[in-house]
Amino acid sequence: MAHAHDHHGRDHDHDHSHAHVHEANESNLKRVMIALVLTGTFMVVEIVGGIISGSLALLADAGHMLTDTMALALAAVAFHVSKRPADGNLTYGYQRFQILAAFVNGLSLLVIVGWILYEAVERFMTPREILGETMLVVAAAGLVINVISFAVLHTGDQENLNIRGAALHVAGDLLGSVAAIVAAIVIIYTGWTLIDPILSLAVAVLILRSAWALVKRSAHVLLEGAPDWLNVADMQDRIVANVPGVREIHHVHVWGLTPQQLMLTMHVAIQDDVDSQSRVVRGVKNYLESEFGIGHSTIEIEVDGCADH
Repeated sequence: MAHAHDHHGRDHDHDHSHAHVHEANESNLKRVMIALVLTGTFMVVEIVGGIISGSLALLADAGHMLTDTMALALAAVAFHVSKRPADGNLTYGYQRFQILAAFVNGLSLLVIVGWILYEAVERFMTPREILGETMLVVAAAGLVINVISFAVLHTGDQENLNIRGAALHVAGDLLGSVAAIVAAIVIIYTGWTLIDPILSLAVAVLILRSAWALVKRSAHVLLEGAPDWLNVADMQDRIVANVPGVREIHHVHVWGLTPQQLMLTMHVAIQDDVDSQSRVVRGVKNYLESEFGIGHSTIEIEVDGCADH
């Protein structure tokens, strides 16, 4: 049995791939920093406006913006840390820190939803006076800021979970601003203050759906799950059918440092008439990268049966 991890002829491809990842991370970091400054600055305005007007919708959105500020700061740190090279402790590098940041951001969104629900119930039981005009001005200004921040993040790399997590936070703020504007208009013209907690609940439900999706996907990556789109059994069959010299494949493990950086290990049993094991390894690696986008693979060749029990 031979163990092979061949990179022959791929140095240029890997260098190009690493350069592309670096440029993408730099662009994503700039986008997150812009959104961080905008969100953090307006958060203070919204807290003051919510207190003065007495609006739960504004305070809920301000609370959301507070966690957004922390979430965007965490996302920025994650992009910075992920640029650090691999070392003896973290041999794959620090890319996975982005996924950890996305997971934490998703959890923080769930906490926000719980707080909004609690406050809404309190408002239903004890309605409060709300200054509709003040609420409308602050909410409208918040909408403009959130639209700009969302546009900056949404035009970034949406396959990057860290960017997606940050964009979802800002999207929740955007929805909160829209709800606050609608609630303010209703209060100004009808005086019906219960619209404030009702729309806050609607926003909470929308945030909950996005937050759960983010937590679920980032947890899947942290648990070394295979990509959702990949059928491992089909991949094995296609390799056997298309790569000369391959007789059978087993012990397949596929995961990702991030959804964009996939890793794979597998055992490949070769046919008896194979004259070059390295040619089979290169053939499997080329097929994995060209057909499935898996650029880092470790192939263990089997000649006389599997050595693992």
